[in-house]
Formats: sequence, C-alpha cells, structure tokens
Amino acid sequence: MEKYKVIIDANIWISFLLGKRLSSLRSLCGNERLSIYICEKLMDEFTDVVLRPKISKSVAQQDIVDTIVLMKRHCITQSVSVNAVSPIRDKNDLYLLSLADTISANYLITGDKDLLVLQHHNQTKIVAYTEFMTILETMSNKRT
Repeated sequence: MEKYKVIIDANIWISFLLGKRLSSLRSLCGNERLSIYICEKLMDEFTDVVLRPKISKSVAQQDIVDTIVLMKRHCITQSVSVNAVSPIRDKNDLYLLSLADTISANYLITGDKDLLVLQHHNQTKIVAYTEFMTILETMSNKRT
C-alpha cells in the first residue's frame, strides 16, 4: 500500500486547537495511508503562536501539551535546510516548501492563502484541509 507523505502547516494545527477539533487531526495522524511530517521550524512556529497571550488565554494549557504530544508521537520529524525558491510573499513559509522538497511530499495542507495560491510546489500539491479530506475520501473509495 502506497503511503502519502503529508505536511500539515502550523496554522492548521493551531486552528484545530482553537476550534477544539483535535480529534480530526488525531484521526488523520492515525490514518495508515499517511506519513505526516514535521520539522523543528514548524514546531517552533506552533509553539510561538500558541504561547501568545491572545491565543493562550483561549485554550487550555493541557490541550496545547496534548497537541505537541500528538505531533511528536505520530509525526515524523525531518531535518530541513531552507533552500526552496518560490515567489511566495511571506518568505517565512519557505521552510514548508523546503520540507516538501526534502521529503518529496505529496501534499501540503495549509490555510495560508499565499501558499494555497501556488497550488503546487514541485511534486507537492498544496491544498486546504477540506480539499485534502475530499482527496483522502477518494483514495479510500478507490481501495474498496
């Protein structure tokens, strides 16, 4: 069975944390057809944002800890050098494209419009969470 290499942007992890929908990401992490990758920069971005007062007052500390544990337990941590070249506006997101290049990712799931407008980066399809869920359902239907 082919495993798809997936990157979930920090903004998705944060959005689901704020929306108390972490069970959806737990389910995604447990999907046998997916290998989900993170890198140190993604973890740093997640931690930096969730510790901001505006965010941290909106979520329970235990939920933040649970999310970090979920990421570390179910995702593959990959070292990455930021060397991707892309016309994106926010150069701080180049690490995601570099991670995608490093692992030959199939999908980058993001809510970032600057990334979504690209649609592809080399071999990686850049999609919103809802679009990825549709793709995943299509994959599952092809198996049966």
